[in-house]
Amino acid sequence: MKTTFEQLEDKFLVTLEGELDTAAAVEVEQTLQPLYDSQGKDVVIDCERLEYIASSGLRILISILKGAKSGGSKVVLKSLNDDIKEVFRLTGFISLFEIV
Repeated sequence: MKTTFEQLEDKFLVTLEGELDTAAAVEVEQTLQPLYDSQGKDVVIDCERLEYIASSGLRILISILKGAKSGGSKVVLKSLNDDIKEVFRLTGFISLFEIV
């Protein structure tokens, strides 16, 4: 699992590549910890190369979403493949995030 995190002037940009499974979740959570307080900036998460997401990965994204909303920001999930989008639909999370 490869996670890149970049702070731009007006937003945070995250790229997720590979499988966000339970084994990868600890490292990903540490990398993305600063996003739990997004400081009023929107968070864009590029999922184009995300192949799989487990419940532990969904938990990380929900934590980021809670932090963003409390600061008046939004979380945008970008380029979800059909399998990942189906996971979000089945869990009901699809209505929580802005998906483009």
